[in-house]
Amino acid sequence: ASIALACYSLISYAVLVVVGATLTLPGLAGFVLAIGLAIDANVLVFERAREEYGARRTREGDDPRALDTALRAGFEKAWSAIIDSNVTTLIAAGLLFYLASGPVRGFGVTLGIGVVASMISALVIARVLTTLVVRSRWVQRHPSASGLTGNGRLRRALEERGPDLMGRRRIWLAVSGVLVVLSLAGIGVRGLDLGVDFTGGRLLEYSTSSPVDVDEARGAVAAQGLPRAVVQTSTESDGVERITVRTDPIGDDEAYAVEQALSRLGDDVTKVRDELIGPTIGAELRGKALIALGIALLAQMAYLAVRFGWTFGAAAVLAMLHDVLIVVGVFAWLGRPIDGVFLAAVLTIVGLSVNDTVVVFDRVRELRRTDPAAPFPSVANRAVLQTVPRTINTGLGAMAILAALVVLGGDSLGDFALALLIGLVVGTLSSVFTATPLLLELSSLGRRRRPATPVMRRSERAATPARDRWASSDPYADVPPGR
Repeated sequence: ASIALACYSLISYAVLVVVGATLTLPGLAGFVLAIGLAIDANVLVFERAREEYGARRTREGDDPRALDTALRAGFEKAWSAIIDSNVTTLIAAGLLFYLASGPVRGFGVTLGIGVVASMISALVIARVLTTLVVRSRWVQRHPSASGLTGNGRLRRALEERGPDLMGRRRIWLAVSGVLVVLSLAGIGVRGLDLGVDFTGGRLLEYSTSSPVDVDEARGAVAAQGLPRAVVQTSTESDGVERITVRTDPIGDDEAYAVEQALSRLGDDVTKVRDELIGPTIGAELRGKALIALGIALLAQMAYLAVRFGWTFGAAAVLAMLHDVLIVVGVFAWLGRPIDGVFLAAVLTIVGLSVNDTVVVFDRVRELRRTDPAAPFPSVANRAVLQTVPRTINTGLGAMAILAALVVLGGDSLGDFALALLIGLVVGTLSSVFTATPLLLELSSLGRRRRPATPVMRRSERAATPARDRWASSDPYADVPPGR
C-alpha cells in the first residue's frame, strides 16, 4: 500500500508538470486531501478483508487459499464506498474548477487529478502488489504476517460489548446544536478577520540573484510591522529567485522599508512588481468561492440522494455544514485570519467529512440489504460500530500528514494545519454523532408525514412477503434496503 501511495504521488506530480500547473498552497491542500482518499481506500479494503477472513475461518477452518479469497472479497465489498466517496469529491472538484477562480480553482485542479491518481494507486497498483504478497509461499505458511488474520482488540470489544450509540441520538444532536450555536455566536460577537485574499491589499514582488530562505524573509517582513503578510519564494526557469509579498494596504514608505529589509538577506534585490489589489477583486473571489462551494454541496447531495436516498443526501450535507461552521466559529473566537489558506483548509474539511459519512452510510445500506426486517436504528448502530476501526486507522493516517505539515511546513502552514486538525476531529465525530442521527431523524420524520397504513389482518400478513410487511410497518420504510 505504501508503494502504491508513492506511485500515486509520482503520477499526480507528473500530470501537474505536464499541464503546467503551479502548485500553490490551496493546490497543495487538494494534493493532501487526495492522499487522504488514497489511504482511506486501502484501509477500507484491508478492514473488509479482515472481516472476510475471520468469517471464512469460522465457517471453513484454516485454508491456505483463505487469504487470497478474503483479499479479493475485500476489494469487491469496499468498491461501492470507494467509488461513492471519490465521485462526490470529483463532482466538487469539477464544479470548483469551472465556477471559482484564483486559489479555489487551483484546489479543484489538483484535487481532480489527485482523485483519479489515488483510485489508480489504490484499486490497481495496490491490488496487484497485495495479491502477490498473499499468494507468496512464505505468507501462505505464515498467514499472520499478512496482517489480515486478526480483527484486533477494538473490533472484538465492539462486537462483544457494542454500545447503543443511536439510542442516544437526540443527545448527540443536542450537543451538535450547542456547538453550532457557539460557533455562530463567535462569528456574531468576534466577527471574521478577513485576510488580504478577500479584502484587497498590496502585492510586491522582488527578484534576487541569490536564494533567500523563506522563513528569514517572513521574519524580516514581520519585523517591519507586517506579521500577517503572506511571503512566498520561487525560482524562475531562468534561475532568477523571486520573493512575493502580499499584505494589507500599506504606504510607499512601508513598502520601501520592506525592500530594504529583504535587501539585507539577498544580493541585488530589485522590485519587479508593485500592484494594489482592490477590495472589488477580493469580493469577487469571495463571492465566486461561496457560489461554487454551495453548488458543489447541492450536487453532492443530489448524487447521494440518487445512490442512497434523499434522507442520506440531506444528512450528509447538513453534517458537512455543521463541520464547516464549527471550524469557522473556532477561528472567529481565536481571532485567526480568514484567507486563502483557511479557504483551502475548509475545502479539504468538506472532502474529508463527506468521505467519512459515505463510508458509514455505505455500511448502513449493505446491512439493510442483508437484513431488511431489522429495525433501522439497530442497523445504523451496527454500521457505526463496524466502521469505527476504519475511522480510527484513517484518522491516524491523516494525523501523520498533518504532523508533517506542522513540523515541515513552517509558519505559513500553521493556520492551515490548525484548521485541518480541528476539521479532522469534528468531521470524524460528526459522521457518527451527527450525520447518522440526522439520518434516523429525517427518515422518521418522512414516515410520520405519510398517511397511516391500515393494520394487516393475520391472513393478509401470512400471504404477504416479509419484505412488503416491513415496508408497510417500519417507521423508517422510506429508507430502501439497497439498490
